[in-house]
Amino acid sequence: MAEVVVIKFGGGLITNKTKLCTPELAVINDLVDVVGQCLDSGKRVIVVHGAGSFGHLRAKYWRLNEGLVADENFVPEKDCRNQIQAVSIVRKDMLTLNSIIKSAFARRGISTTSLPPHLWAKNTGSNFDGDIATTFASTESVPITFGDVVDCDIGSFGILSGDDLVVRICRDVPNVKRLIFAIKGVDGIMSKPPSEALPSDLIVEWSPSVKFTGIHHTDIDVTGGIGLKASRGAEVAAMGVDVFIVNGGYPQRLIDACLGKPTRGTQIFSE
Repeated sequence: MAEVVVIKFGGGLITNKTKLCTPELAVINDLVDVVGQCLDSGKRVIVVHGAGSFGHLRAKYWRLNEGLVADENFVPEKDCRNQIQAVSIVRKDMLTLNSIIKSAFARRGISTTSLPPHLWAKNTGSNFDGDIATTFASTESVPITFGDVVDCDIGSFGILSGDDLVVRICRDVPNVKRLIFAIKGVDGIMSKPPSEALPSDLIVEWSPSVKFTGIHHTDIDVTGGIGLKASRGAEVAAMGVDVFIVNGGYPQRLIDACLGKPTRGTQIFSE
């Protein structure tokens, strides 16, 4: 059975997170090339991608991470009449981003299968409801899933983060050996805020007992930023999976991490 590598394309890496529905096409093409090289080496690859400006901006405005909101001061924007309509729009935007990524794979001759979570998952957090083993059973193409707005038992809907998805994929898909988070602009987890950090501030090995100061753009991001990646990565590391956070702007680092070769980044441990 082929080794499985799970790669998380960060939303801030594959989109311009400050401009609504703006993909970073050159970056996406580079990431697709990385996946292609992994496949050529005999690995099976599962891709999970973030939302970036295709999900976070509208979701933040509409407070979709809070579920159905009852607030008389909550005023809708022009193109949505209510949160329910916003859920539909964000889901469509995410399908658009997913289609852009699938097209990049198709241009390289790589077959993919899109698995939108709102069609097969329910509730949020890493213990969400959904049959991962069956959903990701096919090995004939590269499965691609993503952070999405899903139905919930409480609050009607919520945001299922890609960082939560990877935990369950690593737990429930057989033979997952590595999880790689590809992020934008930093080499991994830094001991100082990225704007202040020097190359020497990279935390090469991180576990929950190690303190760090990350930046979470709460004005844009409706999930948990680098802190969520670190905590979910530790959950996965506890399963015996190698977990790394690397700068996705350097494709060779990502390739090396996927193949188990030494590279610059942060390896995450459970303790």
